[in-house]
Amino acid sequence: MERRAEAPPPQGLDFTVENVEKCFLMDLRVLASGQTEVQQQPMLVHGLAWGSVSLLRRILALHQLYYDPNIENKNLAQKWLMQAQVSPQAWHFSWLLLHMDKVPEIQYFGASALHIKISRYWNDIPADQYESLKSQLFTHITRFASGSKIVLTRLCVALASLALSMMPEAWPCAVADMVRMFQAEDSNVDGRARCLALLELLTVLPEEFQTSRLPQYRKGQVRSVLAQECGSVFPLLEQLLQQQDSPGFIKQKVLKCFSSWVQLEIPLMDCENLIQAAFTSLQDPELFDTAVEAVVNAISQPDAQRYVNTLLKLIPPVLGLQEQLRQAVQSGDMETSHGICRIAVALGENHSRALLDQVEHWQSFLALVNMIMFCTGIPGHYPVNETTSSLTLTFWYTLQDDILSFEPDKQAVYQQVYRPVYFQLVDVLLHKAQFPSDEEYGFWSSDEKEQFRIYRVDISDTLMYVYEMLGAELLSSLYDKLGRLLTNTEQPSTWQHTEALLYGFQSIAETIDVNYSDVVPGLIGLIPRISISNVQLADTVMFTIGEWAGLGRESPPETMSAQQYQCLGQPELSISSVSTLKKICRECKYDLPPYAANIVAVSQEVLMKQIHKTSQCMWLMQALGFLLSALQVEEILKNLHSLITPYIQQLEKLADETPNPSNRLAIIHILGLLSNLFTTLDISHHDDDHESTEVKKLPVQQGPNPVVVVLQQVFQLIQKVLSKWLNDAQVVESVCAIFEKSVKTLLDDFAPMVPQLCEMLGQMYSTIPQVSAIELTRQLVHIFAHEPAHFPPIKALFLLVTSVTLTLFQQGCMQQLSSPPHLLQPDSENPMEETELLPRCGEIAPVGQVVHENGKALLQAVLEGIGGQASRSLMDHFAEILFALNKHCFSLLSVWIKEAMQQDGFPSARVTPEQKENFSQQILSRERVNKRRVKEMVKEFTLLCRGLHGTEYTADY
Repeated sequence: MERRAEAPPPQGLDFTVENVEKCFLMDLRVLASGQTEVQQQPMLVHGLAWGSVSLLRRILALHQLYYDPNIENKNLAQKWLMQAQVSPQAWHFSWLLLHMDKVPEIQYFGASALHIKISRYWNDIPADQYESLKSQLFTHITRFASGSKIVLTRLCVALASLALSMMPEAWPCAVADMVRMFQAEDSNVDGRARCLALLELLTVLPEEFQTSRLPQYRKGQVRSVLAQECGSVFPLLEQLLQQQDSPGFIKQKVLKCFSSWVQLEIPLMDCENLIQAAFTSLQDPELFDTAVEAVVNAISQPDAQRYVNTLLKLIPPVLGLQEQLRQAVQSGDMETSHGICRIAVALGENHSRALLDQVEHWQSFLALVNMIMFCTGIPGHYPVNETTSSLTLTFWYTLQDDILSFEPDKQAVYQQVYRPVYFQLVDVLLHKAQFPSDEEYGFWSSDEKEQFRIYRVDISDTLMYVYEMLGAELLSSLYDKLGRLLTNTEQPSTWQHTEALLYGFQSIAETIDVNYSDVVPGLIGLIPRISISNVQLADTVMFTIGEWAGLGRESPPETMSAQQYQCLGQPELSISSVSTLKKICRECKYDLPPYAANIVAVSQEVLMKQIHKTSQCMWLMQALGFLLSALQVEEILKNLHSLITPYIQQLEKLADETPNPSNRLAIIHILGLLSNLFTTLDISHHDDDHESTEVKKLPVQQGPNPVVVVLQQVFQLIQKVLSKWLNDAQVVESVCAIFEKSVKTLLDDFAPMVPQLCEMLGQMYSTIPQVSAIELTRQLVHIFAHEPAHFPPIKALFLLVTSVTLTLFQQGCMQQLSSPPHLLQPDSENPMEETELLPRCGEIAPVGQVVHENGKALLQAVLEGIGGQASRSLMDHFAEILFALNKHCFSLLSVWIKEAMQQDGFPSARVTPEQKENFSQQILSRERVNKRRVKEMVKEFTLLCRGLHGTEYTADY
């Protein structure tokens, strides 16, 4: 915009960094002398009286932002500059900063300030200045066409924003005018530079549209206008691409421009010529990457599927890239193979349904599918030797979904064509999932190994999905392959091949129809033939057994147990071996009693050696709980005795020691082991209720429950531990977890423990209340309150907990409300506590008294926070407090807020008495019952208090 009321800068003014720093020091001296109106003080620069300190400060701040190594100075400079960009003065200083004698960083800031003012404060610009602003931007773009690239781009973005705001009413042919103006021969700028400037402008225009803040109705209107204006752009782009003398960098800009425009949902048939030109450009290494982006963006537009004829025309040029793809693969050119694959996948994935519908062209589409198959199976190990195959996986989901969505007759035809393709896909994916040689894998970085792990998970998901299409035939095929592999003695297989096939079985286990589970015994029978000499193979064997355990109940578990014994003691197989044992013990527990003693012995040995991490130790105890549940009571107690006696002895020793951090962790660990064991040890078989009636189940056994027997034996020891650790919430929580998990598992069978547990809980909670004790009380009340025999101890515990909690609540109210300013410090995270207590001021007399006596201090603290003493992230919480005060203490709030706002400079020196009065009236108005409006009032007022109202900071607030 035009600069008003300010003389132009005199010629020869020296704005070097050194001179600006001198001026800035003078600025500081003025401030030190007590003169506060420094920004209006004229400065003497080399004897010339001109300008303002604010301009010099902006330049120095820019210098700090770009060159100062001190991060704190950088942050301060950036904050100040962001405020300057949105200030009214930005219209004036922006043009000054764009002078050609400034360094690019300063020029860039000026151009950015112009863009912000145009894009976010368009309504501030008088309509009679539109043309002037447009003219100045054109002039500066022309001037910078041969200058700094970053400044040119920013100026183009500013002009693009101006055009979007003006079209179509104020600037009906904006794009055509841009093209015509830059093609004019009367400019002093070199023709090639003008061409680049025009292409830059045309490129950023659609990009600016995508991120613009235009209202929705305007967006649709402007999008339509831009789509029509492509008629002024595309012929120019085609001409530049076809000219023999067009240099590579010009063609590259043309392709980028086209890539930008197609995202405006231009009809695909209007893009046909430029897409074909982009295909031609793929043969030029300099243009390859840009051409790929252009083709992919054009093909991927959602609206493109409407233009089936154009899509069909694109298949031959895509297939024509196969030779270039093969050569790239042979030469190890990963970038080229990656780019060509992106194009093929974009066409196939985005438009498979539309192309499948063209039955007469089925062969050309099948050829495209086979090309994508080549990309899936591209040689090499992901991600070290290739990064292309992962791009194709989603395509196979999409194609399968589209085939299965057809009506039965048509689906049958496509199944006949594509089932062989999907069987080939399974072979390709299993090959790609294979590990490299041990030597090669040893050289991979941890990041590469993690990427490969994720890649295998993606392959696993794809195989699971493919099973839906191929069904039992896939299962039989995998079984036959594994059988041939393991029984062929003439050609020994690599462990990688075996592992990949097992991984395939593991991948589809969750989706297997139980009617086809007759393959499982054969699979289990093959496992002993596997020679486990590798960690990765052992890991997969374990996970495969675990995944198939649920389908193998009719199979003897000797094989699984033998494999388990080999792997439980290896730390590197911790997760797979322990989780597999847990699944086996859960799903096949009725087949395991003959092996229970051995499993318990091996597990106990592993636990005592502390081979596994804490979480795996807990899983192992859960596995043993499932295992023991299938035994007779006598056997359970015998195994329990051998399993937990060492831990009980250790716990007795720890209970006698003086509390310290070391024995604290040991106590928590032992209590955790016991609670996880009791979580799954259930002789009543409650967990089997959902299972098939064909499952072998033992009759419900009579007599005391083994868990109850053990708990009664260790009850005094647990009380002893509590007596020393009652102040430690985590130890108390671990104790409560033992009983809580036992109650949830045993239900009514826990009854013998109720009286003594209620007594212990009451003593615990009366001494030091803990949340975990309340949760355990809730469980006991829920299960046993209806039982007459247990009603007295449950009632006594409930009354005690209720009484103690209510007393604490009342004391807490007074304690919290008597010191509200502490809660509302900028780093406080607890202001919402007040909103929980205020609604009780009419129900509970002590709360009402505290609110009456301390409510004004609470309001004072809230207003201080809104005024700038607290983080803006807390404003919604402060609004909640005001809303609660309004709802429950309106008459008091009316007096308190009036008294508070009468204080000078409160809650901020930046707000006027009128603004404070307006805020008070809003808070007390009828809108006070609308929580959303109260939050909006608070947000607006805090911005005023902080001097941020109308600045960039408000944009997303």
